[in-house]
Amino acid sequence: MAKAGYDKRNWAQYSQWIAVIMSERMSKLGITQRMLAERMNCTQQYVSKVLKGHKNMSLETICKIENALGIEIIKGPDENGQ
Repeated sequence: MAKAGYDKRNWAQYSQWIAVIMSERMSKLGITQRMLAERMNCTQQYVSKVLKGHKNMSLETICKIENALGIEIIKGPDENGQ
């Protein structure tokens, strides 16, 4: 069984990685946190938390991010060369 601290560090690292990807894409598209929030149907405050890398996101949220920014964060088995 994994230790709780290890689990937290893992999801936190992924959250930070996703935040970097989001920030880069938002910059490229020229959109603000408020604009992204509208696309994701959530609040600007929620987007801010996600962009700080401190939010443990659900798969639903990750899918909303992908759709709103036109990017792929999670790849299926075929896309990972399996």
